Amino acid sequence: MSGVRVLDLTSVVVGPVATWRLAQYGAEIVKVESPQGDLMRGLGGLSPTGRHSGAYLHMNRGKRNICLNLKAPHAREVMDRLVGTSDVIVANMRPEALKRLGLDAETVLAARPEVVYCLITGYGTDGPYAGRPTYDSVVQGAAGLAGLALAREGAPAYVPLLICDHVVGEIAVGAILAALIQRGVSGRGGLVEVPMFETMAAFVLQEHMAQTSFAPPVGPPGDQRLLSPHNRPVRTSDGWISFTVNTDAQVRAFLEAVGRHDLLDDARFATVAARAEHVSEWFVVRGAPLTGRTSAEWLAIFTAADIAAMPCHTLDSLAGDEHLRAVGLLRSEMHPTEGEVVAIRPTTKFGDAYPPDGAPAQPIGWETGPILRDLGFSDEEIERLLRSGAAHVHEGAT
Repeated sequence: MSGVRVLDLTSVVVGPVATWRLAQYGAEIVKVESPQGDLMRGLGGLSPTGRHSGAYLHMNRGKRNICLNLKAPHAREVMDRLVGTSDVIVANMRPEALKRLGLDAETVLAARPEVVYCLITGYGTDGPYAGRPTYDSVVQGAAGLAGLALAREGAPAYVPLLICDHVVGEIAVGAILAALIQRGVSGRGGLVEVPMFETMAAFVLQEHMAQTSFAPPVGPPGDQRLLSPHNRPVRTSDGWISFTVNTDAQVRAFLEAVGRHDLLDDARFATVAARAEHVSEWFVVRGAPLTGRTSAEWLAIFTAADIAAMPCHTLDSLAGDEHLRAVGLLRSEMHPTEGEVVAIRPTTKFGDAYPPDGAPAQPIGWETGPILRDLGFSDEEIERLLRSGAAHVHEGAT
């Protein structure tokens, strides 16, 4: 995506995840922040200066940062030039807020029909929920993710990860790339709208409509394997491991490995179809504790039997995983205001190499001056923008 400029009008997680991925693909990302800054700078946790949470650092690396007060009259001049030089605009503000600023899709595309405008919303722009505010946990509830825990464990629960933001951000990237391919054919951009609620509801329904996908239904809703209370990591003598057995050969290997020879010829578990019919009984067997051996011993046994099995990591142990260390997922770098920080390299290989990491996430207004110069503003005009409060420069920027 070298040569593609993306105007980033996003904040918190879902939008920044999308533009972060586009930065990995080589696009130039110009992130516009207000003087107050992206909420995720503080909401994502503590940091040495209180302005660069770990989550913010990881989701905003590789982007150029310009600080504008969009409510100030002279900021319009800057935004007009940013819009006029961008190939893609990504926004996750509510549509009415964008319209007040003159940055809504209708206004932008009327002036520049070749732009790809990606709007990420909570609930789209149609239907009774349109325009409502939302966050990841609210979408998890509305889309049925939290309700899956209710079905399995008797109480709803959120996935302790901003899973909707991450998934929808990645979906938005795919849609943007498709729109850019279309622009290459037609010469026109257009609006790409990615609603979080519908996107995540579709994911849940694809798996869990299950037997109710037919008319009439052939059984209850829900993948009963995934909803089994025994579908969870298994305890060993010194911790937990995660494993899955799906094929008939894997099931036989598992039963032999755990010493359940009495079940090898049990018709309930002999085939995929039989296990689907007796899923509750099967998961009691599959999920039984394995406290007779250590995690390392079980992993060695399962690996030898060609069973998919791995450690069940904790937040404390994941970064130290031997595979992640061997492939160099994490490294240390120096941040201009936070000192030494941990960086996460891209995970997608192109050919035999990973894309460049990109520069660390920038302080607010770190590149305000250079970006304004790139847009053709003179030193005198830049000084006027700064004096008027339309633009701000970080005090440590060069």
